[in-house]
Amino acid sequence: MAKYCYDYPRPAVTVDIAVFRKRPPRLQILLIQRAHDPFAGQWALPGGFLDRDETLETAAHRELQEETALSGLPLQQLGIFDAPHRDPRGRTISVVYLVAIPADQQVTPHPGDDASRAEWFDADSLPTLAFDHAAIIQAARQRLAPDYCT
Repeated sequence: MAKYCYDYPRPAVTVDIAVFRKRPPRLQILLIQRAHDPFAGQWALPGGFLDRDETLETAAHRELQEETALSGLPLQQLGIFDAPHRDPRGRTISVVYLVAIPADQQVTPHPGDDASRAEWFDADSLPTLAFDHAAIIQAARQRLAPDYCT
């Protein structure tokens, strides 16, 4: 591969996954507890950095499997979150995916990789979240089909 030098900054790219399930009468979201800094011990969406030779969707599937042991879930791209200071490690742009698990599908997460815990939370009663994940969850809830949320 050719080596190029540019005077332009190169932000990092990450993927995050907002996984929802409906447990009447509640809407729940899957969060992981971060095992490492930044925000060690805080709750966050599953996600991580894009590897050099993978697509965004492949990275999202990989991160979801590594951090929660969930695989094969249908991903829908939610959007891009790119606030300049959203990550204290440096300029990071995240592509976020949305998953809406059918009410009749049983899904049990298991933590792995850099997640010390993986748990379902009531979407209306969330803990303090790392990064800008509260804003991401708000956007994801707005995108969910209205009949899924009721």
